[in-house]
Amino acid sequence: MARGSFPILFITATRIGDAVLSSGLIKRLSDEIPNARFTVVAGPTAAPLFADVPNLDRVIEFAKAKDGSHWFDLWRQVRKTRWGLVVDLRGSGISRFISTRRRAIWRKVSGPPVHKVMEAARTLKIEDEPAAPYLFTSAETEARAVELTAGFGPILALAPAANWLGKTWPIERFSQVAMRLLDPAGPLKGGRLMVLGGPEDKKYAKALQDVVMRRQFIDLTQEGDLLTSYACLKHARLFIGNDSGTMHLAAAAGAPTLGLFGPSDDRCYAPWGPATRIVRGPREYEQIRAVDPNFDQALCHMMDLTVETVEKAAVELLAATEPSHG
Repeated sequence: MARGSFPILFITATRIGDAVLSSGLIKRLSDEIPNARFTVVAGPTAAPLFADVPNLDRVIEFAKAKDGSHWFDLWRQVRKTRWGLVVDLRGSGISRFISTRRRAIWRKVSGPPVHKVMEAARTLKIEDEPAAPYLFTSAETEARAVELTAGFGPILALAPAANWLGKTWPIERFSQVAMRLLDPAGPLKGGRLMVLGGPEDKKYAKALQDVVMRRQFIDLTQEGDLLTSYACLKHARLFIGNDSGTMHLAAAAGAPTLGLFGPSDDRCYAPWGPATRIVRGPREYEQIRAVDPNFDQALCHMMDLTVETVEKAAVELLAATEPSHG
């Protein structure tokens, strides 16, 4: 550790979406503490999001063990450092046994649901503008994104996957919306289609590849790099996707983002930012929860969200985010 530096231990989420929603805190700390150096603790899937954080000493992949020994293993890795600040967004007990000048530990607060970005801001006692999600990317990552998105016409980005069947809008409906928006008479005429997801989502890309001609199709499901996908989303004219980590990546990238919601609470997990919207079927979150209280039924709770509803919301978002030419 460099002499005169201010070491910060930042313990964030396991899931990609939660990690993105709290990522703005690192940007805030980096801006306000010039000599800050970061050690970031995140789940294995979310850890790559922080590879390009400036003044980064280390990213620790925090994989859960059934016997709970992961907490002791983490403590052994960080206990010898005298930290300037420990930010623990997991609200774990380990933070109380680490030597630090200051602790900012997440605590559950009673009351109505609060968006996760606001919740993260409360942890650091940020009273003014909450820290909007922000991810750092290298010049190499941005250059790769330019290469992958090179071409002509606006990009419609779709993320048809989710971590649970109940949150997944049928792929046939994604296809229909894409065809309507990219139609010669549609608002994205002459556009291209970009599909995002992990290698396990290749089936979705295959199901959508016939929506446009081959040269207009961008398949990022095989790219396998979260920061590259994030950088590619900066070039999208519109993103449509289920409530997922990719949806939050799109919003953080500044892409006009339409989140499709069903059995998840948009009060907490709506995409964050002025160019974002959510859409759901006729049932609110609490109505869906009344039918499936523990969300353990093998049901798709998105079936009552129609193609027409999503298309209308997409057209309205496109109109609201039309670039000015003046």
